[in-house]
Amino acid sequence: MNKGISSIPINLRVYSPHVLNLTLIDLPGITKVPVGDQPPDIEYQIREMIMQFITRENCLILAVTPANTDLANSDALKLAKEVDPQGLRTIGVITKLDLMDEGTDARDVLENKLLPLRRGYVGVVNRSQKDIDGKKDIKAAMLAERKFFLSHPAYRHIADRMGTPHLQKVLNQQLTNHIRDTLPNFRNKLQGQLLSIEHEVEAYKNFKPEDPTRKTKALLQMVQQFAVDFEKRIEGSGDQVDTLELSGGAKINRIFHERFPFEIVKMEFNEKELRREISYAIKNIHGIRTGLFTPDMAFEAIVKKQIVKLKGPSLKSVDLVIQELINTVKKCTKKLANFPRLCEETERIVANHIREREGKTKDQVLLLIDIQVSYINTNHEDFIGFANAQQRSSQVHKKTTVGNQVIRKGWLTISNIGIMKGGSKGYWFVLTAESLSWYKDDEEKEKKYMLPLDNLKVRDVEKSFMSSKHIFALFNTEQRILFYCLIH
Repeated sequence: MNKGISSIPINLRVYSPHVLNLTLIDLPGITKVPVGDQPPDIEYQIREMIMQFITRENCLILAVTPANTDLANSDALKLAKEVDPQGLRTIGVITKLDLMDEGTDARDVLENKLLPLRRGYVGVVNRSQKDIDGKKDIKAAMLAERKFFLSHPAYRHIADRMGTPHLQKVLNQQLTNHIRDTLPNFRNKLQGQLLSIEHEVEAYKNFKPEDPTRKTKALLQMVQQFAVDFEKRIEGSGDQVDTLELSGGAKINRIFHERFPFEIVKMEFNEKELRREISYAIKNIHGIRTGLFTPDMAFEAIVKKQIVKLKGPSLKSVDLVIQELINTVKKCTKKLANFPRLCEETERIVANHIREREGKTKDQVLLLIDIQVSYINTNHEDFIGFANAQQRSSQVHKKTTVGNQVIRKGWLTISNIGIMKGGSKGYWFVLTAESLSWYKDDEEKEKKYMLPLDNLKVRDVEKSFMSSKHIFALFNTEQRILFYCLIH
């Protein structure tokens, strides 16, 4: 009674051999000021209702604007522009062409010049309220409309594209084309919904309502499926592979091979502090005596202290594996979501079992570390004694010395620019026994490139009679010269 609005549609079906097959949704016009006892936010309500319909991508927008108002102020075109900025699904309709002031016309609008739309404009002349009250029928109104366009000098040349019959044909054709364009997306959407429903139906394929033992069978099947899914996630399987993140067995594998070594490397190790501890241990074990050799007890005390530090990273790795197992259990119980109690109980029972094994696992890890602490086998082939340590140290020192030995330095012009980036201009080079590096300048701060010299040798090249530049060549063991280097 208060002239309010409702988003619930009033459906009206018109059956006639003289009308085209169209579905129209007639939306209310924008009300700026509440009339009577209309709600104060009536404009907002109408706008929200209109938006519910015209934001749909499969909807064509029929923007109706009276010709005796400024087209730039059209509410219909303004709303259509918001949801369809390209004008791909908006059709303009200009009404009340017969009520325009004398000397004015809507020719530029109807010719799609003023505010262009992809689908253009159609002008119509409807019955006036007087015609309706006078029982003027539709046929007579269409004849009068046709006569108006044919007789009007501004619309005579486009009369065939104006009028209600033409609007009917345009709407029918545009709707047909629009359906043809949007049909593939509808088909894909329906296929996606079909696959989703088939996947859901798969869970009930063995459900037999008449079987008295169906509950027990269904329970066993779901529990067995949970066990299979859990095993596949841990052992790895192609039919349930996760492409978004690491999970299950892959995550546990990463914990063992990446996280655990990282935690070991991250352990606090202060070489100065360690040397101080070794010194105190040796002195305390010797007591009042002046020792000649390093006592075994000092070695064992220091080594055992370092081995015990492994307990922290080891226990942390166990915690990470336990957490991943529990996460895997939760992912596997998603298929039991239709049975909340079964899902909850399954998670609880399996998680409790994992927690029980957690304690035993940690005890076993600590036992393994204690075993390593209890006896240090210095006869093992991997143990580096004093002699081996001295030999390795000398080898490393020798290799480092040779590797860092600078053979030549100077400004270099690189001839083989196809392989080495940098062009043919001069760079400051440093030639060592292992590599040839060149820098931007002789400060050797900005390195441009480094060429490893594996299995390569260097020798001077005889310069020509007219050349004043020193040249040396890099060649392999087959005496095949690979690069010429010119020194400025």
